Parts: sequence; C-alpha cells; structure tokens
Amino acid sequence: MGIFDKFKGKAEDLKDKATDLVDGHGDKVGEGLDKAGDFVDEKTGGKYGDKIDTGVDKAKEGLDNLDGQNDDIPDRQNPA
Repeated sequence: MGIFDKFKGKAEDLKDKATDLVDGHGDKVGEGLDKAGDFVDEKTGGKYGDKIDTGVDKAKEGLDNLDGQNDDIPDRQNPA
C-alpha cells in the first residue's frame, strides 16, 4: 500500500463524515455559511457582496450534493 492509497482512504473517511454532518445538520451548516458570508461582506464594506453570495451558494451546493442529492441545506431565507 502506497502513501497515496493512505491519503485516498483518509479523504474518503473525511467525505463520509462531512456527508453525515450535512445530512444530520444541513440547516445549521447553511446558517453557518450564511453568517460567514455576511461577516466577510461586512468586513469588505459590501464591495464584493455578489461574489461572496456566489461563493456561499457554491459551497452550499457542493456540501449538499455530497450524498448525490440536493436536499439537506435549505436556500437562504433572509439575505442581508
């Protein structure tokens, strides 16, 4: 077994853990991403708001699709 095989196994373990986290707590993950995006937007004075929102949406989409379904993280309800 090579070193890359070990890394691949660890990466798959991390993906499985992230999938379980999102499956069980998708609403909290989504809220956290929204809050992080709002924080960064505030710190940049709103200068990059559109790009930040796009990044948050892409992060939500990527995490939500870990299990092959788009059903765990709700859409943002009240954008800032």
